[in-house]
Amino acid sequence: MLSDVLTVFLRAVFALQRRRARRQGIRHGQVGAVSFIQFFGSALQVTPHFHSLVPDGVFVPGEDGVRFEALPPPTQAEVERLLRVVRHRVLRLLEKRGALPAQGPEDARQAYQAHSLQQRLRWTEVDVRPPPRKQPRCAFLEGFSLHANTHLHANDRQGLERLCRYGARGPLALERLSRMEAGRLAYRMKHPLPDGTTRLFFTGLELLRRLASLVPPPRTNLTRFHGIFAPGAKVRPFLLPQAGAEPGLEEESPALAATVESAKERTPRLDWAGLLRRTFALDVFACSRCGGRRRVLAYLTAPGGGRAILEHLVLPSRPAKLAPAQGPPQSAWC
Repeated sequence: MLSDVLTVFLRAVFALQRRRARRQGIRHGQVGAVSFIQFFGSALQVTPHFHSLVPDGVFVPGEDGVRFEALPPPTQAEVERLLRVVRHRVLRLLEKRGALPAQGPEDARQAYQAHSLQQRLRWTEVDVRPPPRKQPRCAFLEGFSLHANTHLHANDRQGLERLCRYGARGPLALERLSRMEAGRLAYRMKHPLPDGTTRLFFTGLELLRRLASLVPPPRTNLTRFHGIFAPGAKVRPFLLPQAGAEPGLEEESPALAATVESAKERTPRLDWAGLLRRTFALDVFACSRCGGRRRVLAYLTAPGGGRAILEHLVLPSRPAKLAPAQGPPQSAWC
């Protein structure tokens, strides 16, 4: 359902981009976006929302490649009109799927999510919050909100990386979590509440329940690529940096067929040593004795040679035997 809502939103955004491009006299413009799905809010509550990176322009394919045509930033009226369209289509989708009537939770995880959604975080006697502050290119309508006022320069690569990391972050920030003297856990929120409250207090079980409701469903991709950035898009190879190309140098784009073939033959970005260093913080080329750097002399692929070396070094040369499978121990407790 969340994927369908994201599709409804991006279709409305893409239609707006193409209309604005046609007003500028740009025909056959293609659009794309990269979206991050988040299930959490700053107070560790279930708040599904999207962070979408949309270029301020369209890509026009040509004989020599793809050129980018920039568009002016959207106006406040366009943002508000876009939110009304998205709200209407999302409500129509939910009514069609029968998801608007309240239904009971089907399992424990959905029960935790329902508890997190329905729980009112009440710190004062009167839970009255001021309306959101009016900001340019931001719209709020009956529970739907749209923020379109974040802009980055095309050459601000560090800012783009920070924005992507913000969209792909996890729900819990460990630097904001601390243990109190009584054994409770305190979580410092990003923004204080209107009454000045800055921290949430949990027991260990309450924190686990809150985090369990924020776990995404299995086999769910939280980073989505749409339009020309999708893996199957024909013009996507034109938008990716080619291997061996020096930054800052512009080269003529080759034919589309040749680019696709070279993309298929591209080698992996990181070798096995780099993957180990990134995943487990283990540098296999660093010597623990002298601190020098190791280098690869040869690869042994024959099983006999490897077994002989291990036996010479008095190391195990055969894998350990697997224990037979057993049933769950809970049956023996009854």
